[in-house]
Amino acid sequence: MIVRVLIASALSALFLTMLAGPIGIPFLRWLKFGQTIREEGPAWHIKKSGTPTMGGLLFIPTALVTAWVFASRGSDLLLVTFAMLSYGLLGGLDDGIKVILRRNLGLTSLQKLLGQTAIALMFYFLLVQNGYRTQLAIPGWESIELGPWYALLVWLVFVATTNAVNITDGLDGLLAGSGAIVFFFYVLIAYTLSRYDLAIFAAALVGALLGFLFFNHYPARIFMGDTGSLALGGALAALALITQTELLLIWLAGLFVIETLSVILQVASFKLRGRRIFRMSPLHHHFEMIGWTEWQVVLVFWGVALAFAASGFWFFLM
Repeated sequence: MIVRVLIASALSALFLTMLAGPIGIPFLRWLKFGQTIREEGPAWHIKKSGTPTMGGLLFIPTALVTAWVFASRGSDLLLVTFAMLSYGLLGGLDDGIKVILRRNLGLTSLQKLLGQTAIALMFYFLLVQNGYRTQLAIPGWESIELGPWYALLVWLVFVATTNAVNITDGLDGLLAGSGAIVFFFYVLIAYTLSRYDLAIFAAALVGALLGFLFFNHYPARIFMGDTGSLALGGALAALALITQTELLLIWLAGLFVIETLSVILQVASFKLRGRRIFRMSPLHHHFEMIGWTEWQVVLVFWGVALAFAASGFWFFLM
């Protein structure tokens, strides 16, 4: 029975998102909510300037409505909904500043970090109030009770995950496809743990992202913007915390980790040695700079995301 519900949830979100696209994209274009392309990015990306952004407005509502229709609406669903909506709103504020002021930078790094921190602390408070465990699960070892220090873990997971997911959103369809892959394996993890509300939520996100990918694949007719990428990062972090797979997330979302490390290593190398490691960071731009087409990069990176997520699920079952 639950398998049929999961399939129905994914298909419903897919269908609703594909219906929303032909309505939402012209509306965002009419509002002139166009993407401003970073000058330091690849020169050929300039042609994408003006493409409607804030695409998270297409798939966030469809995923959440679908999840709330099919799930039992327990505290698990409440928590992941809070995380996704809160980070989506933070991303929406960031995108709003960009499109209204016509600049490629929205909130400052400090403002964004303060927003991420506030949401993470509210999530921690909700966890404690609803009686969730404040333990860190270490594979092969006993769980460690963190008590109040669990708040620090929640903060680290949210800030690291939302920023890593956001960094990965740099090519048409890259994050939508790789995100769908990671959330699919969280469907399996939640199902294995009998956390069916979480499985339904993740299934709805898989369907919504695949529906969004129809409009976001190269050449993209819409970008998800920070509205979408921060919402996805918040949802992913919440799933990891509730299922106590915080450490496993590092492997499950290995593509996002690699993308983030490429930026950290590039900055550190330039500051310490005055030399760059990659032609351009994040890593997906490096492969563009050495001659790969955008579709080649995206397809290979989807494969990497699948390899990490599938092997991570195998580790989970061991």
